Amino acid sequence: MRMIDLSVKGVAVAVALAAVVGVSGCGKKDEGAIKIGHAGPLTGSIAHLGKDNENGVRLALDEANTAGVEIGGKKVKFELLSEDDQADPKQGTIVAQKLVDAKVAGIVGHLNSGTTIPASKLYNDAGIPQISPSATAVTYTNQGYKTAFRVMANDAQQGKVLGQFAATKLAAKNIAIIDDRSAYGQGLAEEFEKAAKAAGANILTHEFTDTTKTDFTAILTSIKGKKPDLIFYGGMDAQSGPMMKQLKNLGVNAKFLSGDGSQDAEFLKLPGHAAAGAYASSPGGPLDKMPGGKAFSDKYKAKYNMDIQIYAPYAYDAANILLEAMKKSGSSDPAKYLPALAGITYQGVTGNVAFDEKGDIKGGSISLYEVKNGKWEHIETIGN
Repeated sequence: MRMIDLSVKGVAVAVALAAVVGVSGCGKKDEGAIKIGHAGPLTGSIAHLGKDNENGVRLALDEANTAGVEIGGKKVKFELLSEDDQADPKQGTIVAQKLVDAKVAGIVGHLNSGTTIPASKLYNDAGIPQISPSATAVTYTNQGYKTAFRVMANDAQQGKVLGQFAATKLAAKNIAIIDDRSAYGQGLAEEFEKAAKAAGANILTHEFTDTTKTDFTAILTSIKGKKPDLIFYGGMDAQSGPMMKQLKNLGVNAKFLSGDGSQDAEFLKLPGHAAAGAYASSPGGPLDKMPGGKAFSDKYKAKYNMDIQIYAPYAYDAANILLEAMKKSGSSDPAKYLPALAGITYQGVTGNVAFDEKGDIKGGSISLYEVKNGKWEHIETIGN
């Protein structure tokens, strides 16, 4: 850096520079704040789900800042750093490294299993605790990372419940399966297939698509000729919504069943009236039966002027669990609060949260729903 010539002209320049620094400093974020990272799809076909997660985290941090949380006897402020992973595994690792470089104290995310799994290695290598509010693939917590946690049941549990439900409650004897080849969609479909076969169902075919497609006419026409009782889709609402409408247009009378990627408000909009009769599952209980569900729903709507999609309560709990572990340990240093996080018992909006040795939630439950009268109606909850 060059020395500034403190002539009259130089003084003027220095004063001007100081003024600029002073002005820009007023707009800067609090450098002393504890940074909490969030990552999810904030653009693209499932951005509504990513924003839902982000809103849940933001609400938790805003409440903590208003309450004046103390860690280690000092009042602290929290700052949200939110990144768009575009539901793309490659982009997921890019934003994960960005959050690591920003020295976040903890991560809530990612939303999709396909982004959560590769990103988890970066967080583990950096020693940063990560809680996913929505990634259900078994692989995520099977990698042996001590920094990886989730606050909802996984796909081994969900797939088992779905397969048994299809074969027993829906009496499906001949089933066609489609999945989107994502870590989530493929993993859930495979768990469903195992459970459906074990319950006595016959799998007619297992077809594949991808997360960019919205026209499934060729696949569905082929499936129609096989005369299935039920079609199972492993994937997200951006595909299952159009798929449901195309099934009705083709005159396919088979029941339609999917997982939590479809069990949201957006699925109801995409196929319109054709959504009637669809079935889906979701980890955890229905919002109106969660211990803090109604209160959370009311304040979420008051703050954002919109309804919850699906995962916001889990994102809210995940953020609060990170903060609770910091308070218990008296530190926001990941290395110091990680043991408190692993052993935590927390009563959240979604229920009681405690983690097993892998980082999975203990006693996770799965709920089943059917679309009736333009909304998802709860059928039953299986598990704790």
